[in-house]
Amino acid sequence: MVARRAHNPKVVGSNPAPCQFDKTLAIKMKKNEKLAALLLPCVEALGYELVGVEYHPNSVNSLLRVYIDKAGGIELDDCVAVNEQVSGILDVEDPISGKYTLEISSPGLDRPLFNLADFRRFIGSQAKIRLSRPIGKQRNFKAEIIAVNDHLITVQEADGKQTELDFNYIEVTRLIPSFRSK
Repeated sequence: MVARRAHNPKVVGSNPAPCQFDKTLAIKMKKNEKLAALLLPCVEALGYELVGVEYHPNSVNSLLRVYIDKAGGIELDDCVAVNEQVSGILDVEDPISGKYTLEISSPGLDRPLFNLADFRRFIGSQAKIRLSRPIGKQRNFKAEIIAVNDHLITVQEADGKQTELDFNYIEVTRLIPSFRSK
């Protein structure tokens, strides 16, 4: 489920959901992390989990995708409710220059993994992982998540080969949905 809304210019007097954001903490963070830190209190106050944030800059129209979840899953009305509050915060804080589209989405069956806690939560699951730097000549892995220790994630490919991946070099990870009947 996805709710989309084109970003409007900053609205004077807009009243977003109450939340606390420490601007000094955000100085050292990456753009996605800054946006997640800005939106986390608001999303949690609405009763949802902020799964992660993806920002895709573009010279014409950028995309800000916010993944939310809750027990029982996400419906369109959930996306709309979060969209209304998040867009208010973005209008006031104005963290993105230029035009962009705000997209609120469920993580879906091919859920993206954003942090080490996500990897720990999904130990035993199959995932597609893309690295920013190759290990040997390999940047892409389709493997089971076996273990997470500090910043190292151990995966096992179908041929049984195990590899340790440094979390800092992981660009994108998505779960591979399993459709096996029980």
